[in-house]
Amino acid sequence: MKAVTIVDGELEWADHPDPEPGPGELLVAVRAAGINAGDRLQQKGLYPAPLGSPADIPGLELAGEVVAVGSSVTAWSEGDRVMAVVGGGGQAELAVVHERCAIRVPDDLPWDSAGGFAEVFTTAHDALFTQAQLGPGERLCVHGAAGGVGVAAVQLGVAAGATVTATVRNHDLWDRVGDLGAAVVDPSGFIGVGPFDVILELIGAPNMGENLKALATGGRISVIGVGAGAKAEVNLLALMGLRARIHGSTLRARPLEAKADAAQAVIRHVLPLLEAGRVSVPVERTYAMSDAADAYERFGAGSKFGKIVLINGAAT
Repeated sequence: MKAVTIVDGELEWADHPDPEPGPGELLVAVRAAGINAGDRLQQKGLYPAPLGSPADIPGLELAGEVVAVGSSVTAWSEGDRVMAVVGGGGQAELAVVHERCAIRVPDDLPWDSAGGFAEVFTTAHDALFTQAQLGPGERLCVHGAAGGVGVAAVQLGVAAGATVTATVRNHDLWDRVGDLGAAVVDPSGFIGVGPFDVILELIGAPNMGENLKALATGGRISVIGVGAGAKAEVNLLALMGLRARIHGSTLRARPLEAKADAAQAVIRHVLPLLEAGRVSVPVERTYAMSDAADAYERFGAGSKFGKIVLINGAAT
């Protein structure tokens, strides 16, 4: 098979041995694979793949068709449409997915949308509901709301009955984010719209001081992105006075059982919303997987709405 391959910090479309599914695993012919921040970090040598995932093939999410199954697989068959979060290796012609992390692709969902679904919606759902326990009627602020995870989080917050405020630096994207059901503000003005019960932090350290000022009593700050910086000074007295919580997480390094739990939560709570058209996967642009270097450059340029997705063949 061919795969996007990291060679001395650059991306090449190179040959690799075909992977084989082990017990409980599916071999998937990849039709589409979204690009995420972790992929670019891996390219730069800052986010190594976990044990068992290809060290030189990026790709944290994929969608495609099952072409073979390993021993003990009972719920999946050849030809099934599947999307999933993987530890790496998704940006290739073939990839292996554990059946417990696999999500069925709705019949009418295009491949590019399916390829950009799993990572962002799993990350957003886990952060907002499993960790921060966002509830109906609460006030949610999503920082960096025009990106893939941000767009997913806004939609999930709206669907859950929360009042959602989205911070977006690029004013040209305000209308598109606002169409998802959020009140859109410049990052410099979000404090005046608070207080918030939950703040989803996708930017990082520069926001943390202001986040505390905008937090409601009993509020929760969920940190899942630090692209603008990872070290911040926090007023612990303010945190104590608010009886508030700050927590953070990543998805990639979790053990299989934890990843499976996150996938099953998405199957129960998010997939029905996707099938009903209440959430969607906006795709900014698609690229042939062999043109991954150009796609990564576009991803890194920012100012996008939703996902950049790599496709194999004529995936539609």
